[in-house]
Amino acid sequence: MKLVRFGPAGREKPGIIDAQGRIRDLSKVVPDIAGDALTAKSLAKIRKTRLAQLPMVRGNPRIGPCVGNVRNFVAIGLNFADHAAEAGLAVPKEPVVFSKATTSICGPNDDTMMPKECTKLDYEVELGIVIGARARYLSKSGAMDAVAGFCLANDVSERVFQIERSGSQWYKGKSCETFGPLGPWLVTKDEIKNPQRLAMWLDVNGAKRQRGNTKTMVFGVAHLVWYCSQFFVLEPGDVIITGTPPGVALGMKPAPVFLKAGDVVTLGIDGLGEQRQKIVRFKK
Repeated sequence: MKLVRFGPAGREKPGIIDAQGRIRDLSKVVPDIAGDALTAKSLAKIRKTRLAQLPMVRGNPRIGPCVGNVRNFVAIGLNFADHAAEAGLAVPKEPVVFSKATTSICGPNDDTMMPKECTKLDYEVELGIVIGARARYLSKSGAMDAVAGFCLANDVSERVFQIERSGSQWYKGKSCETFGPLGPWLVTKDEIKNPQRLAMWLDVNGAKRQRGNTKTMVFGVAHLVWYCSQFFVLEPGDVIITGTPPGVALGMKPAPVFLKAGDVVTLGIDGLGEQRQKIVRFKK
């Protein structure tokens, strides 16, 4: 299934994509694509719904983040060996885990707003894991049972905030408003045959920047879910974004070309759809 949230920011409604690619309103089936609606029991209920009987959403509504009310927005750093190399850093022996503020989450096609004092704005196409069951000290063999599905993400970053100010504090460089586009869809895991064989790409103003595949991840999906559960509890609706392939602005040679106001970033992952963000200056 492809689940979607549509409508004005903060007032999104739950939806599902039908066989013709149209949005059907799921409001009478689940209150939101969030929390307990992502458990196996709730997803089974949605699967049994006759989509033709659901109201069709007319026009072209705004697409919101594909998961609502995310409590834990977890990110994994340096999870592609070639990206670690372009950053001049060693491949980690264990996953590098950090957080992004949930207030950074936005829709897949919302503008990316440059924060105040922003000078080195960067992009990172990433695979997102959406949790569908409480995950606490999982076994390695049972890790995938806690996964509801997958989504496309852009781990937008301000490199000065992240690296140059106060000793490499990733949280503040990754957590500004609009720095966490998710979607357009949450694709349930039954539709993704192998999450470690997904091509991924990102362009800026139509020019190629990132090309990669999840097969080159240092730590795969199951390992990451298992690993995180050894340190903190994950709940349904939590999101883990899993690292980026090479081609980020920070690693460009001979000199980085960071994003500026007016640039347009487009990105996608096989089976998970595409995003488009325009870079805009800070506004209140």
